[in-house]
Amino acid sequence: MSYGSQRGSRRGAGRRRGKVHHEKAKRKGKKHRSGGKYLLEASESPSIEEVVEKTLGRLNNLGEQTFAFSPFSPYYKDWLLSLKSVVSEFESNPDVKVDEEFVKERSQVIADVQLKLAERRREEAVLEKDTRMLAKQNNLLVQIDAECNQTIQELASERKREVKRLTRRVHNLEEELEETNQAKVNIFSPFSRRAKSRKSAETNRKLGVVKRELESVVKEFEIKQEKIHDECEKKKQAVVEQVRSLEKKVRGLEIDYSVKDRQVACEELVKAIKALQRRKGPSLQ
Repeated sequence: MSYGSQRGSRRGAGRRRGKVHHEKAKRKGKKHRSGGKYLLEASESPSIEEVVEKTLGRLNNLGEQTFAFSPFSPYYKDWLLSLKSVVSEFESNPDVKVDEEFVKERSQVIADVQLKLAERRREEAVLEKDTRMLAKQNNLLVQIDAECNQTIQELASERKREVKRLTRRVHNLEEELEETNQAKVNIFSPFSRRAKSRKSAETNRKLGVVKRELESVVKEFEIKQEKIHDECEKKKQAVVEQVRSLEKKVRGLEIDYSVKDRQVACEELVKAIKALQRRKGPSLQ
């Protein structure tokens, strides 16, 4: 019984030692795996050279960025946010220790580009106002043409009615004169001859008056039409001059003049980072 108990005790102790050894091995394995994971994560962290290269690349991309359509000023806000984000991400990297000189240069560059973009925004607002005025003046030209054409058409209709009326009178008087001249009179009656002569003379007089009136009406309408045309051209010329002036101004609305400002800002930030590298050394510490 005693032997058996001792034997059983040794087997139990062996099992316990085996269990302890297994737990140690298990813990050791976990520790090894954990260490492997740490080494893997550490190896995945970008080096300071990669951080700098990435930052410079993003700055170059922002410097070359163009905006598709005018007006361009609505794009400025997002572009500035992107620029500040790139710089902030660079500065917040734990391996990067910026100095006072870099902070001063960076702040000045961002302040300068913000000021220039604000000026561009004001210039673009003026150009947009000029564009609206240009559209208004072009519409005014169309309106002047329409009003002039309508006035000339009304004058032409009036002229046509008046000429038709006088032409009819001329025709009637000519017929009356023809009838008078063809009318037979008693050659032995002086009174009859004098009456015919008086009537013919009166008809000729009336015919002459109507013909002169017809000529006068035609001439008068020509003068009126020419006067209307001159007045319309005078009105149009004043508007056309404004249109030409506005067209010269608004041509700039299709050009994004902020490209150079933004490019210079990014180039200055690139220079500032490279200067920081030279001062701090490759580690930027």
